[in-house]
Amino acid sequence: MENFYLFVITCVFLIILPGPDTAIMTKNTLTVGKQGGFKTMIGICCALSIHTLTAIVGLSAIIAKSALLFSIFKYIGAVYLIYLGIKSLWTLRNQETTETVVKIKYKNTSSFKQGFLTNLLNPKIAVFFLTFLPQFVNPGSHTFMPFLILGMTYIVLTIVWYLFYIYLLNQISAFMKKPKTQKAIEGITGTILIGFGIKLALEKAHT
Repeated sequence: MENFYLFVITCVFLIILPGPDTAIMTKNTLTVGKQGGFKTMIGICCALSIHTLTAIVGLSAIIAKSALLFSIFKYIGAVYLIYLGIKSLWTLRNQETTETVVKIKYKNTSSFKQGFLTNLLNPKIAVFFLTFLPQFVNPGSHTFMPFLILGMTYIVLTIVWYLFYIYLLNQISAFMKKPKTQKAIEGITGTILIGFGIKLALEKAHT
């Protein structure tokens, strides 16, 4: 491997950059609680593990180079993000806003599934792993272990960041769980997720 510390620093900036994962993490942590945030984080990291493995075996290369496969993943991911966004906006119609009702409303929501699918169905993540990781591997060397180490490093950094993020959200949860704040969160998150979904749908495959 080459420039491992540069890889770590770059990963940190990429991880904290807001995206669909952060949006769904914020929503689930504030509506379900720390447990919802932890389950979302585990779902995201499981999806990242799959992206790492597919990059190692070359499936990501196939997806990146195949316009058809890229489009299939892209549109499925876009539809799912838009679905989550609409679902968030739809909850604004419900005027019951006590903390107990909020928890009951989300008790059947799988935070793990939302985190897992939001990340897994984003083809840009697969392309990212394929194009980003090789830049830190020695040319001509075997790629299995270096890719695995880099991928696991990215996942560990993701866990560290989200643990801090969940803790931070939990510290301000009293304010964030106020009825008006909850409505604002649902509206903003729903709009952001729909926006990410539309952006993903319009994304072109890189050749």
